[in-house]
Amino acid sequence: MLNRALGFFSSDIGIDLGTANTLVYARDRGIVIREPSVVAVQSGTNRVLAVGDEAKRMLGRTPGNIVAIRPLKSGVIADFEVTEAMLRYFIQKVHNRRMMVRPRVVIAVPSGITEVEKRAVKDSALHAGARDVFLIEEPMAAAIGVGLPVQEPAGNMIVDIGGGTTEVAVISLAGIVYSRSVRVGGDEMDEAITQHIKREYNLLIGERTAEEIKITMGSAVKIADGSTMEVKGRDLVAGLPRTLTISSEEIRQALLEPLNAIVEAVRVTLERCLPELSADLVDRGMVIAGGGALLKGLDQLISEKTGLPVHVAEDPLSAVAEGTGIVLHEINFLRKMANQ
Repeated sequence: MLNRALGFFSSDIGIDLGTANTLVYARDRGIVIREPSVVAVQSGTNRVLAVGDEAKRMLGRTPGNIVAIRPLKSGVIADFEVTEAMLRYFIQKVHNRRMMVRPRVVIAVPSGITEVEKRAVKDSALHAGARDVFLIEEPMAAAIGVGLPVQEPAGNMIVDIGGGTTEVAVISLAGIVYSRSVRVGGDEMDEAITQHIKREYNLLIGERTAEEIKITMGSAVKIADGSTMEVKGRDLVAGLPRTLTISSEEIRQALLEPLNAIVEAVRVTLERCLPELSADLVDRGMVIAGGGALLKGLDQLISEKTGLPVHVAEDPLSAVAEGTGIVLHEINFLRKMANQ
């Protein structure tokens, strides 16, 4: 009876628990939270000082007594307690800090995670105040979120490039026929840029600077304009701050390795695809979503390598969260997914 009473006051929510960003979809309200998956805690304790945007601003800039943590690595929980604190913060923020709220929660998880990792996500959400937790695989959520007809007996292909993982899946009749999850995403691209600048120029740059370079200068194909950008960091030889100018072409070269890993995951998925579904994909092509889909020319690169049409989702960053929101209204579909 108490559970029913608590649920009465709750608003069911869908969570895209990403390595880089967490998005929360509240039933009948749409996406209400879009914040970085970063938590600032007091050193030596688990006392949470800031979550989301405020904590991200602290990354790489904290004094000794404050640590800014990203509690998810490659789409899975690396720090259980901090993830729980982050989920509790987001659940309470959606419900305006009301303490008695026990919502039903749908959480999108990478398709490649283990049963133990799934259990960790469920436990975190339950401890954070959820009444019921349903897990849905990210590629399925993304496919639903971008409007693919997943319940039809036809091949639908989705490529979801997140911060920690890239999920590639072929979906038909409301089920994933074949999926591939590789732990390569936006973070790997940032790391590739950091390593390139360190190797070529002996300059050390921070996480946020690498991300800014990727967003501003990153591309998957050659760009004719040959734009340049000033980058600030610490000289590893002199130990002093220094500024240098980099070109878009060298950033493209730096990104080759992670991009090749993503293209390879797409090719392997196509190779394992059933012939009838392959025939569907010749006409339909695939949809790319997730933050990585915003990289300039990535759709062109994948199309060149596979020979298939590639469409970028209308709002790639929101696809998974929108998908969790849509399935909130389909509890039977969720139960079916849970039993698959």
